[in-house]
Amino acid sequence: MKSLPTFSLIGIILITAPVACRQKPSMRQPAARPTTTIFTELDLPTPNSIRTMTGHPGPAYWQQQVDYIMDVELKPETNMVTGHAQITYVNNSPQQLKYLWIHLEQNLMRQDSLGVRSGRRRVQDFTEGIVIDSLSQNGEALQYAVHDTLGRVELPTPVEANGGRITFDVHWHFEVLDGDTPRFGLEKVEQGKVYEIAQWFPAVAVFNDVYGWNTLPYIGGGEFYTDFGNYEVSITAPRDYIVVATGVLQNEDEVFTAEQVERLTKARGSSETIMIRSEEEVSDPASRPSGQGDLTWHFKADDVRTFAWAASDAFIYDACSLDETFISSAYPKEALPLWEDSTQMLRTAIVGYNKQWYPYPYPTATNVSGSEGGMEYPMIIFCRGRRSERGLYGVTTHEIGHNWFPMIVNTDERRHAWMDEGFNTFINYYSYGDWFEGQEGRRGDADSFARKMVRTEMVPLATYPDRSPGRIRGTLFYEKPSVGLVMLREHILGPDRFDPAFREYIETWAFKSPQPADFYRIMENSSGEDLAWFWRGWFMETSMLDQELVDVTSKQQEDGTISTTITVDNLNELVMPADLKMTFADGTTIIRRIPVQAWYLSDRNIQQVDHQSRLISVELDAEKDFPDIDRSNNRWDAPHPPLQ
Repeated sequence: MKSLPTFSLIGIILITAPVACRQKPSMRQPAARPTTTIFTELDLPTPNSIRTMTGHPGPAYWQQQVDYIMDVELKPETNMVTGHAQITYVNNSPQQLKYLWIHLEQNLMRQDSLGVRSGRRRVQDFTEGIVIDSLSQNGEALQYAVHDTLGRVELPTPVEANGGRITFDVHWHFEVLDGDTPRFGLEKVEQGKVYEIAQWFPAVAVFNDVYGWNTLPYIGGGEFYTDFGNYEVSITAPRDYIVVATGVLQNEDEVFTAEQVERLTKARGSSETIMIRSEEEVSDPASRPSGQGDLTWHFKADDVRTFAWAASDAFIYDACSLDETFISSAYPKEALPLWEDSTQMLRTAIVGYNKQWYPYPYPTATNVSGSEGGMEYPMIIFCRGRRSERGLYGVTTHEIGHNWFPMIVNTDERRHAWMDEGFNTFINYYSYGDWFEGQEGRRGDADSFARKMVRTEMVPLATYPDRSPGRIRGTLFYEKPSVGLVMLREHILGPDRFDPAFREYIETWAFKSPQPADFYRIMENSSGEDLAWFWRGWFMETSMLDQELVDVTSKQQEDGTISTTITVDNLNELVMPADLKMTFADGTTIIRRIPVQAWYLSDRNIQQVDHQSRLISVELDAEKDFPDIDRSNNRWDAPHPPLQ
């Protein structure tokens, strides 16, 4: 927040205008309640022992845990992935469960999927989706039914409440397509193939205290929402392939050469990038372990919400370290020369987020260049980023930022994309200057965003992603929450109030699953500010801001001072503080803030200013801190020549 300078005034008086108050309608409240205004207290869920009135988890908070032990094989000759998973599901809820729902997200690639048939996802080619070869418990087949990207598994014996568990096995396979596929895929490059594998295994759906089973289908807009768990994954691939993944590699001496193991050891002690396999070495058979047959890579990851991996015979691979975190990049030569900086970009972004918000809790972080433009998973991100330095850093800091939202703070991306994409875009705004010193990031400028607020297709930011127009998805879920949080931090609360509150939100909900009400409550309780008007106007509705400088009149007093009356109207439903920049004939400039509370009872506010010199100009929001959709009514200039 900019500090407002103090000047010697004979008087500044706030007057409430004698005009009828235009009520601010709320899209969330029924029309039968005319007393509801933008300032009315939010209708949030009743606090309870699971989610409290301060936005914190209560003593009865619970969440499920799902652990996976998987054996997977990549067959490049057919582009097939086959897998077996032993899944242990722990039911920490107070309710007995008689069946399970599992996500089968590769079914999006079927020609008859909801995503394809609804037009939400355009796929150039199709597959059979994820084919379940068997599903069993203790060797006995389990009955199941597939419904698009979901499967319902019938249990012979219910999973008991409060810590009951079940272990079952599933075998499956699917085909990886070449081309434009959502969030994963295959890229053919000069020296081989690059596979990026994500949302690829049968994953148990979330069962929580708010909605029960999370059975929203995977259509394409909403990304994913899963429980935390521990993963042990063995990936078998051809000997000439390098595999990178979520988690820590357990057998590097088996899958790297002795020289590469030495380089990896060196990288773990270096803040500078160390080349593990260079561009020149990719075509050299000696850069892979000698012998015959495939190699199996073993990875372990604890307390993560999913697992992703990438594999290629064309990978250049480099790495460095940041304290206890091993940071690396894997990319084909087509990504050069930009990707020579990828690992340092990744390190720089993590350093910034560690310092500003919350320490990166994972032992590894890997950036991969392949077919996917940009996608995030725990400890591994997919960033194509081959056109410009600005583009590569932008996508890198964005995708690794997702390890805070939603990999640490586990938000429901199928319903609340703004809590994932928006919060991440907000922290990206400040990260940009960590690499490009002195420069601001994208998607944080309120004045530029004002032009987008008037679009007729705009819907409330709280709309589910699969129910919003695809063409405004970036504006709605990335930019609008980011712009809003920048305003809240810089121009409404100030960093001294915003930062502790936002950090408290992250710390409180790290490795847990918050709802929107939890966020609103923590921010208000921690900052000490009633922000119902802000959440309703910016997050829950499509309100617009138009502040108007209506009238300026001056009158000379008997003592020689000049008394000026300034009238300001708030013309639309959205409210924000109003900053008046007043310039006087003697060269004095005064900035006066009309607080948002001025709009409680009236859409008109009158400021009286007494000064030794005549006012020669007034401008509303001269710094363009707020998204005023019409700035043509924001300035007044005195007639010439001005009265002295």
